[in-house]
Amino acid sequence: MSDGMLGLTQLFLFLFFIMLGFPIAFTLMAMGLFFGYLGMQERIFDLLVQRTYAVMSNDVLISVPLFVLMGYIIERANILDRLFRSLQMASGNIPGSLAVATLATCALFATATGIVGAVVTLMGLLAFPAMLRAGYDVRLASGVICAGGCLGILIPPSIMLILFGATAGVSVVQLYAAAFIPGVMLAGMYILYAMGIALLKPEMAPRLPPEEVNIPFSQIAISLLTSFIPLAALIAMVLGAILMGLATPSEAAAMGSLGSIILAIVYRSFSFAKLKESVFLTARTSAMVCWLFVGSAIFSSVFGYLGGQDLVEQFFKSLPLNTFTFMILAQLLIFILGWPLEWTEIIVIFVPIFLPLLDDFGVDPLFFGVMVALNLQTSFLSPPVAMAAFYLKGVAPKHVRLEDIFKGCMPFIYIVLICMLAIYVFPGLVTWLPDQLYGSTPSVGTPIQLDAPPEGGFQEDEALKIAD
Repeated sequence: MSDGMLGLTQLFLFLFFIMLGFPIAFTLMAMGLFFGYLGMQERIFDLLVQRTYAVMSNDVLISVPLFVLMGYIIERANILDRLFRSLQMASGNIPGSLAVATLATCALFATATGIVGAVVTLMGLLAFPAMLRAGYDVRLASGVICAGGCLGILIPPSIMLILFGATAGVSVVQLYAAAFIPGVMLAGMYILYAMGIALLKPEMAPRLPPEEVNIPFSQIAISLLTSFIPLAALIAMVLGAILMGLATPSEAAAMGSLGSIILAIVYRSFSFAKLKESVFLTARTSAMVCWLFVGSAIFSSVFGYLGGQDLVEQFFKSLPLNTFTFMILAQLLIFILGWPLEWTEIIVIFVPIFLPLLDDFGVDPLFFGVMVALNLQTSFLSPPVAMAAFYLKGVAPKHVRLEDIFKGCMPFIYIVLICMLAIYVFPGLVTWLPDQLYGSTPSVGTPIQLDAPPEGGFQEDEALKIAD
């Protein structure tokens, strides 16, 4: 068997094992070590050490645990409850007010956490019963919560964009700028859809009774001032410091973590027990991400050395593809992979396969990264493995069927596809803000891979040393 076929065998065996439920990070390392030993003998162990050290010393990844800690502290400080109540009062006279308040809360809270499961679960406990009590259609209420909870994948400061930047060698700051307009646009499209349904089919989203709508303006203002404004200000400071170049993502994440602790203290929701729990969850999540990166670095290095990457490139180049059709094919493959895999696995394992092809087809890596982030919204919403739907089902009342949640997600999948089409037609939606803030968009980065092993062993891969 040729080295190239050995690399493809490595890839297909990996897919087979993860379908059986094996832990992904350690399956990656096991496949990399096994096939690496077949291809390069004992030097694979040098590669293991070098890749592990290189990933652990990657400056970009420092911001991941800090942003995750910020999200968990906010989640456990009961800030979400205050935020939803204030937005519900403020949007009382708007058609579909509960759905609008839910989507706005999800967008803001997803920006603070970026953890889909946490946002969907909390909103499923908080907003879902409120919408059902108000007479909302189960499918609409389900779709609103599932789609809103996924916005954290795209809207900065997104952890997914940090991982994409570290994988592709692209500036995280410029990725944030590129994703800002599409993220706000997608959230706005969700809200317009909910309002449109409320106007066209009022039986699906009834208006709230007068006693819940006719609230004095002073009470609404105080509620917004004490709940919405502080969290929005914290997020604006973190994101603004990054986009304006005042702080690196890691420095801004540290500032956000400190701000979330201060916010929890002000709201009298801070305790050392909650802090301990948040730190524990942060360590667990960060460890998962780092081991995925280590496993991916070893796997992709061996895959590239064996020639698997060359075969994939030759396959794509042999097809009659232009830039548009290449993007369609790449996004279709990522969409299909989103059914069995989480977005973290897709970013660190499969996206690097496409990165060397971006130059060949003239695709801006910022544009590609934003399209991937949009695409991954659908992976959480599309059956049969719609994780957001399963998160909601876990906390929904017993009479809510999983098929109803799936049906509720479908219109929002179509909205994502419309948003992707709009960005295809008007790429300036992605590139305009980075151009205005930083002058130009970066060239394609170097994916984490290995072309050939030197005779004397491996040196640390400089492509992993990406400055914030």
